[in-house]
Amino acid sequence: MLKSIANSEYPLLWIIFHIALGVISAISPIPLIVWFYSIAVISFFGVIKSSDNPSYLILYTVYLISFELLARMAGTSPFIPYELGKYLLFLLMVFGIIMFESKSWIGFLLLICLIPGLMIDSSGKVEWLDIVFNVVGPINVALVVWFFYKKKISVSVFSKVFLLATLPLISVLSYTFYRLPDFDDIDFELGANSVTSAGFGSNQVSTALGLGAFLVFVIWLNKWKLTGYRWLDAIIFLVFTVQGLLTFSRGGMFGTVVGVVVVLFFLARSSQNEIKRFKLPKVGKFVVPTIVFVVTAFYIANEITDGLLLLRYQGETAGTLAGSKEIDLNTYTTGRVDIFLGDLELWYDNLLFGVGAGASRYLRDTMVEVAAHIELSRLLAEHGVLGLINFLLLMYVGLNNFSFHKNPMIKGILLACFAVGIYTSFHAAMRTFISPLMIGISLLSVYQIKKRRDKVSAGKDLKVKEASPSL
Repeated sequence: MLKSIANSEYPLLWIIFHIALGVISAISPIPLIVWFYSIAVISFFGVIKSSDNPSYLILYTVYLISFELLARMAGTSPFIPYELGKYLLFLLMVFGIIMFESKSWIGFLLLICLIPGLMIDSSGKVEWLDIVFNVVGPINVALVVWFFYKKKISVSVFSKVFLLATLPLISVLSYTFYRLPDFDDIDFELGANSVTSAGFGSNQVSTALGLGAFLVFVIWLNKWKLTGYRWLDAIIFLVFTVQGLLTFSRGGMFGTVVGVVVVLFFLARSSQNEIKRFKLPKVGKFVVPTIVFVVTAFYIANEITDGLLLLRYQGETAGTLAGSKEIDLNTYTTGRVDIFLGDLELWYDNLLFGVGAGASRYLRDTMVEVAAHIELSRLLAEHGVLGLINFLLLMYVGLNNFSFHKNPMIKGILLACFAVGIYTSFHAAMRTFISPLMIGISLLSVYQIKKRRDKVSAGKDLKVKEASPSL
């Protein structure tokens, strides 16, 4: 079934299906539960049959865990757990590591660095949910590195990774639209807006919509299949961006900018020989349309909010407008600087092993009882020097992988995925599937199949173990 979605000759029908799935999920969670388990069970047999090629498991993982936010919004728990992305990704990565005999010493070291912190609790208040909330994400990152690193897939399969990651996010987009009241009835303020996030956490929704915009941009730029119509793909990019902006949660939308800028940067640096060799699009033809799309989206959203959106992105709050506060880095980041500094103080006092996994929120002098938002400072505070080693190893593996590729487009996309994954962990820690997923995608080894007289179809591309990579 998953292969039918990925290789469909009528991709627009699957777009419509996922739009409908999002709308229906806003009414009842049952159809989403049925669809999710149907795909999970039926497509798992395809994973088993593809034991000689990890491509199918990668696609299976990407599609299923991308339903995490929609499942949360639809209230499918306990049938689809609230922490779906964490539990499912853990199981699939362990399965993949065993099934494909993955050998990544860096992934193993990342995992080892986290173990001592699980045995410490300087607060005496850490419970199981604190562990799940704070540590399963980094554990999954370690497993993702262990499994994904240097896994070889073709550009054709790579394009389907982006397609299957996007479809559930389109469902999230349609869910928010269905739940969106008339704009005249929305009281926009200079803070994150849960109404435009369908009553859910605006940071998580903004992050998902921002990711959707980035994924659609990459698909549009490469002329990969989403709807089958480039003008319609551009409209979907515009809609993702407008709705993400309306959440008034800036983190996710800045992630879109980070990803888009990195990709365009690598295209801009391409030589004429590289443009001809890899048939790259000329960056000049896409920079102007991209800027027009983004500016148009911001203008539309700003008009809807009577100019408050612009003030929000300028860092204004009710307090700064009233003169009781000044705009500084802490107010602009909604207290994240205080969280970061509080974590650093904990690390200074507990340099070697930290205060223990999940304990920092109970021990900070600043932002007490506030959940971790910055993964780096959480690693330092809760895991000490080993947390720093964990982060440095992760940066090494991510920055090392893209450099092996010769195609500037692929290099740019891989580094952009890594940058989006790391950036997301700086404003949303590891609370969602996005950081592990994007880091995993960034670690793939993407190659182009050498031209043959007999063209191999995309369907066979998933079945056959492709050889002779040309990176």
